[in-house]
Amino acid sequence: MWANVVSPAGYVLAVSYPILAISTGARAIYQLFFRADIDYYLPVYLSAFAALCYLTATVGFAYRRRWTWWLSVTALGVESFMTLVVGTWSFIDPDFIGRTVWRHFGEDYGYFPLFQPLLGLVWLFWPLTMEAYGIRRKRSA
Repeated sequence: MWANVVSPAGYVLAVSYPILAISTGARAIYQLFFRADIDYYLPVYLSAFAALCYLTATVGFAYRRRWTWWLSVTALGVESFMTLVVGTWSFIDPDFIGRTVWRHFGEDYGYFPLFQPLLGLVWLFWPLTMEAYGIRRKRSA
């Protein structure tokens, strides 16, 4: 039963991560280079870092190699950690965090930054996915 859910998740991730990388990256670039009224850059840098995480995970989803599996696992682990830390901190001290992609656990992005890396990690650790990446030996029939 779960295979019918987890297997298509890879396709969803392969489409949703580039979209999130582009939207978050475009937001950070716009704020860095075209907004003269920004005087506090932490939220902008956090959004740029998030875009880099999304782009890194995209590379890992696009290519089935051992090293890209590790790359994706690392990127999704960092992304999950940052979403939880920044999301929690944004409730404690909203002015310090500002409006970043991870604010309130990704509220501005439909909470995708919260659940998407968890879905990605489930997919990456799924036995068939690990076999496809060469992390786990294929089961003999």
